[in-house]
Amino acid sequence: MPVIENPITEDRLTFTFARGGLSSKYDAWSHYRNQFNSAFGGTKAVDVVYAAADTGWLIEVKDYRVNPRTKAIDLADEVALKVRDTLAGLISARLHANDADEKRVAETLLRKRHLRVVLHLETPRSRSRLRPKAIESDKVLQKLKTLIKAIDPHPCVVDQHTIKPGMSWAVQG
Repeated sequence: MPVIENPITEDRLTFTFARGGLSSKYDAWSHYRNQFNSAFGGTKAVDVVYAAADTGWLIEVKDYRVNPRTKAIDLADEVALKVRDTLAGLISARLHANDADEKRVAETLLRKRHLRVVLHLETPRSRSRLRPKAIESDKVLQKLKTLIKAIDPHPCVVDQHTIKPGMSWAVQG
């Protein structure tokens, strides 16, 4: 793996990205929080955006190892909404962000030849009587593929032990 820099922490997970790429915690951007989020009655956002080589990555992070999922919305539907809203937010940031770094990252992401979507999903390794229903990542992936095929026909659902080749980052936590 190349030299890593710019760690981003989300919940108990720390992402480190390859040098030379641009990574940012998108849902913390001032443009998203102060300018874009109130649009359309509220928007959603992926956790991390990352630009490297010819690919822009939209990364949503979910860690259910301690607390189980309680939202009524289906996980794949939630991720698809976040991807849609993030893309609109990136276009808005490219044009109207007050923060120069946010504008630069948005511009860089939107110029990439490929756009990839990753759901980073950490689940308990074993089921318990308290949490008998585990999230089945293969079913989430199958539904996600149908929902966002126009954006990324090959989205990925990974955890810190199954990061795929081509994903130039590491995760610990």
